[in-house]
Amino acid sequence: MGFREYLEKIGKEGALQKVDVGVSKKLEISGILKEVEPTPIIFNNVRESKFRVAGNLLCTKDVIAEYFSVTPADLIPMLSRAISERSEPEIAAKAPCQEVIESSVDLDNLPILFHCEKDGGNYISSAVVVTRDPDYGQNVDFHRAMQFSKDKFAIRVVRGRHFHQFLERNGELDVAFCVGNTPNILIAGATSVDIGIDELGIANALEPFKVVKAYSTDLFIPAEAEFVLEGRVYLEERHAEGPFVDLTETYDMIREEPVFEVKKVTHRKDAIWQALLPGALEHKILMGMPREPTIFDEVNERGVRCLDVNLSPGGCSWLHAIIQIDKKSEDDGRKAIEGGFAGHRSCKHVFVVDKDIDIYKPLSVEWAMATRFQGDTRMVIKDKEQGSSLDPSAEPDTKMTTKIGFDLTKPLVAKGKNFEVAKFPQVDSKKYLPQTD
Repeated sequence: MGFREYLEKIGKEGALQKVDVGVSKKLEISGILKEVEPTPIIFNNVRESKFRVAGNLLCTKDVIAEYFSVTPADLIPMLSRAISERSEPEIAAKAPCQEVIESSVDLDNLPILFHCEKDGGNYISSAVVVTRDPDYGQNVDFHRAMQFSKDKFAIRVVRGRHFHQFLERNGELDVAFCVGNTPNILIAGATSVDIGIDELGIANALEPFKVVKAYSTDLFIPAEAEFVLEGRVYLEERHAEGPFVDLTETYDMIREEPVFEVKKVTHRKDAIWQALLPGALEHKILMGMPREPTIFDEVNERGVRCLDVNLSPGGCSWLHAIIQIDKKSEDDGRKAIEGGFAGHRSCKHVFVVDKDIDIYKPLSVEWAMATRFQGDTRMVIKDKEQGSSLDPSAEPDTKMTTKIGFDLTKPLVAKGKNFEVAKFPQVDSKKYLPQTD
């Protein structure tokens, strides 16, 4: 299912709200998206552009699970299999993403959003970025890009990531910023795998799709993307990038970052721009969910039966992991904590709960902490170590942080206490209460 087909599907189901009045790409669209979150919405009349804009499409695990016709609990095993059982996408000779080849580049014609008042400029936040290294092959990930002229962006390149390694090795890179993609491609682009693995193979294992050779480079890109911005990124050419709202909903600092010069824009007929609100629910889900399988696998490798993992939105879907286990041994909680930190090294706090706790309900997790946790015996405090660059409270230069694990599981043998949740009778309230139309 392509991006366009997905919009048509949820439109027919009545899940997609439409805005037909004129709206601005500067502050107005982002404000509406945030106000109605998590409702998907499409803007049919953008004042500064002939193109439509759609956003809030994948704000919850339930929505993503429904797309793949699975349950939310199936998502982690499904993604784990896709990572280990990658498959090459079929190569198409022609593709919808190249139906229109713009004769000249003018980024002002695109509905690139200005999200928040303190932003440094119009930002692309939803693009899956494809590049290639002569030795390692193709790489796919996400990079935000701030427009500063009619044909140039400053892009945030995080040190140590594969894109950064490619850029340092080569000095310059051909890139394709692909906007308007389905969940399989978005999720694959956010995974963390070994260098040399083309993430589009993960995407194809999640749901088969086609790629096509980019118009002006040797990159292979999603054939049904709505927009493709092709060009070159230069390591030594720099421009101020920022401020911009991070995953933590706080503003990131201004940095001198590499310049992306756009040399060609291709798109579908009547193309639809995919918006992704920075720091909002969709951003959190797409960033955090692909890290959950690595935690799941690490916990199981330690001999603990892991049932599910939630990088919770309250923890920015990055800094907090809630791990559900089927506890068999008294040290399973501590083992699961270690697995959580090993599986996602940016994690700051890990919470381990029993199988009777709903890890998607904060009240349920807090109840487990209130009734099953003792700080002197069930808390693991790790020495300061490298944390996440997204954490505003980490040391500014080193990103060193204190990591804490909370074992919220009940003891296997209760000594004079009862840790079970009392269950009320199941009744059909409709039999007893008056019904209203």
